[in-house]
Amino acid sequence: MTNNTEYIATNQALWNAKTPHHINSDFYRHAEFKAGMNTLNEMELKLLGDVKGKTILHLQCHFGQDTLTLARMGAKVTGIDLSPAAIAEAQSLNTELGLDAEFICTNIYDLPQVLDKEYDIVFTSYGTICWLPDLTAWAKIVSRYIQPGGAFVFAEFHPTVWMFDNNFTHVQYSYFNKEVIEEIETGTYADFSADITLKSITWNHHLSEIFQSLLNEHLQMVHFEELDYSPYACFPQTVEIAPRKYQIPGMEGKLPMMYGLKMVK
Repeated sequence: MTNNTEYIATNQALWNAKTPHHINSDFYRHAEFKAGMNTLNEMELKLLGDVKGKTILHLQCHFGQDTLTLARMGAKVTGIDLSPAAIAEAQSLNTELGLDAEFICTNIYDLPQVLDKEYDIVFTSYGTICWLPDLTAWAKIVSRYIQPGGAFVFAEFHPTVWMFDNNFTHVQYSYFNKEVIEEIETGTYADFSADITLKSITWNHHLSEIFQSLLNEHLQMVHFEELDYSPYACFPQTVEIAPRKYQIPGMEGKLPMMYGLKMVK
């Protein structure tokens, strides 16, 4: 197993490098976001419901677009991420847009060392848990920050997606969490031509591992759904079947690509 210091430093360097490319990419539509665009997708909006007046902890928030969208919707939000570059950008955006979100730079497992609150909602979405080796510890963090009666809202890419090679030509990795996945990434999902060549360290987490880790923390599932599309064109050569709905060529309607769940405490 890759030691904690190595994987955190490796992935932090990768996300520091990705951040400036993401901010300037067409993928994130940053000018439109700053002008008022809501960056949340249909599924998250449905699971979150009316967030006005709610307190929300947003785990692995990247440079804060979704966090600040929630703030615009009337929530009191705290975003956390391990990338100093991303958090610096999020804090700058918060000031520029005149919002009152809070941002903290930390590895998720170390969050209790710097934050001692409970929230109405803990939220995380898309490409988050693949960066985490230990879901038992992750679920404890999630539960730790939900106040009684509060909820965990989670939107994520389906683990079947991560079984394939980057071009979806063959199954390369196990559906089950059996191995550390170490790769050299070139470019980034928001800009495939970006001048980035860096190592990433990830893990695939199958659904039963995800569910059981959360159920063990006495969270009750109230909603779960799987969908056959991605809301983002973040995979090579995707086919847009409807606005903000993308599928893999040759696998249209056959491959689960994302899921959403809501659990209550």
